[in-house]
Amino acid sequence: MRRKLVAGNWKMNGSLVDLAELDGIAAAARAAPQVDVAVAVPFTLIHPAALRVPELAIGAEDVHEADSGAHTGCVSAAMVREAGARFTLSGHSERRADQHETSHDAWAKAAAAHRHGLNVILCCGETEAERDAGRAERVVQAQIEKSVPDNADGGWFTLAYEPRWAIGTGRTPTLDEIAAIHAIARAKLRMMVGDAAGGIRILYGGSVVGGNAAAILACEDVDGALVGGASLTAAKFVPIIEAAAGLR
Repeated sequence: MRRKLVAGNWKMNGSLVDLAELDGIAAAARAAPQVDVAVAVPFTLIHPAALRVPELAIGAEDVHEADSGAHTGCVSAAMVREAGARFTLSGHSERRADQHETSHDAWAKAAAAHRHGLNVILCCGETEAERDAGRAERVVQAQIEKSVPDNADGGWFTLAYEPRWAIGTGRTPTLDEIAAIHAIARAKLRMMVGDAAGGIRILYGGSVVGGNAAAILACEDVDGALVGGASLTAAKFVPIIEAAAGLR
């Protein structure tokens, strides 16, 4: 059985005072030991967050693929791990769109993170134009093929399906559409890593909130959620944790 994982992504939000929200999130995690809870925070908050709530998996939102070097403004996997991160995101749709990162970039960052002992949540997903053109399945399969390391397994690697057009918009695919893409993603993982695919969690991300979390998390092959805006406060994030635990 794959344990449910509820992961938050604070994006470029938050300050030291906002870390108080993690107290309520940590309390919910303790009340739902059958669910794994993680929060990716801005680089500046990794160390204080890890100290404040050691029971939560605190992570980075991105890392550079190189271990060190002349990369002004970038942060390596070794650096975030030293700060207290246990995992990193890779290939998030906003970095693919805004920073023009490729699937190869996502692959290289995932490999670097694993090399330094970090877990990885690697993101894939289509744009609205790609879905409207009937290309969603092909786009997701291609991203997985080019982004997922050959040695991926559930001990350190998680895949997240995030339709780009659903992030922060309040729109979500239908439950059937979510289940269909997750099934395709699972099949593609099996082609790439064989039996190890059965242990890899696949999260859904894209306007997940307390009101729709239970239905989404009940879909076949949905092993949790990657949550953006609703992870910024305990009041909005805790109901998603409770849904994953079957408490709502």
